[in-house]
Amino acid sequence: MRRTSMEGVACPVARSLDVMGDWWSLLIVRDAMLGLRRFGEFQKSLGMAKNILSQRLKHLVAHGILEVQPASDGSAWQEYVLTQKGRRLFPVLVALREWGMEHCFEEGEPRTVMLDTAQGLPVKPLELRAADGRLLELQDTRLEQEPPER
Repeated sequence: MRRTSMEGVACPVARSLDVMGDWWSLLIVRDAMLGLRRFGEFQKSLGMAKNILSQRLKHLVAHGILEVQPASDGSAWQEYVLTQKGRRLFPVLVALREWGMEHCFEEGEPRTVMLDTAQGLPVKPLELRAADGRLLELQDTRLEQEPPER
């Protein structure tokens, strides 16, 4: 089944999902954030078919989420490294992680905790705040179409 491109849609969520909407892609980015860099490392971690992994890696490279670099150990292998654009997905993955922790685990089920490396303390949940510092909820926001740039 061929997906419809969201490239020209005015919604940034739709355009983002056009690039990142595949769950394998998000898991690859998650693993890259955890330090995985080589094809074999991604394949072993995710257990996905090599042809699917190859397609997803090419897609992420084509969209500037990952870049290919020579192996850091000087071997003939290549490594996939997050670009700045890819690193900017960190809060997206943290938000998905927080949602999953709240809605996808049973009471007492083992789970991970995200820690601040400098202090060793759990990270506070993400918050959306107004320019004046107020905590915002869904009902406190609205979307408006920006006027076209001249």
